[in-house]
Amino acid sequence: MTTVGEFMTTRLVTMDGNDTLTAAAQEMRDSAIGDVVVTDGDDVVGIVTDRDITVRAVAGEMDPNRTTLRQIISRDVITVSQYDDAVAAADLMRTYAVRRLPVVEDGRLVGLVSMGDLAVEREPQSVLADISADDPNN
Repeated sequence: MTTVGEFMTTRLVTMDGNDTLTAAAQEMRDSAIGDVVVTDGDDVVGIVTDRDITVRAVAGEMDPNRTTLRQIISRDVITVSQYDDAVAAADLMRTYAVRRLPVVEDGRLVGLVSMGDLAVEREPQSVLADISADDPNN
């Protein structure tokens, strides 16, 4: 059995729910990532993706300098353990139609696993794996 911990990323970017969309977008740009995990202390309260900023905020004409992450986060985050089976994590993504799962141990965020991570691990010859393994182009 391959576990989530074998290929999750531990290079995480977290932000507070009171941070602005502009700050999150700049962090995503500077870190070459597509999401930030929103936390309240050690607790994961949501995830905001670059798509969330575009579809929920920009398309809704929200001011990115005044709108906070808390206003647009995806709540009810599904989490996994680093000891969970990778296939089970993929099934959770499919069931809940999500592309990322925070990895939590004893209530503390320790990593993140994405659909791309799973593709690289489970189907290394797939197009998604090829794209996911490549360096960012932004």
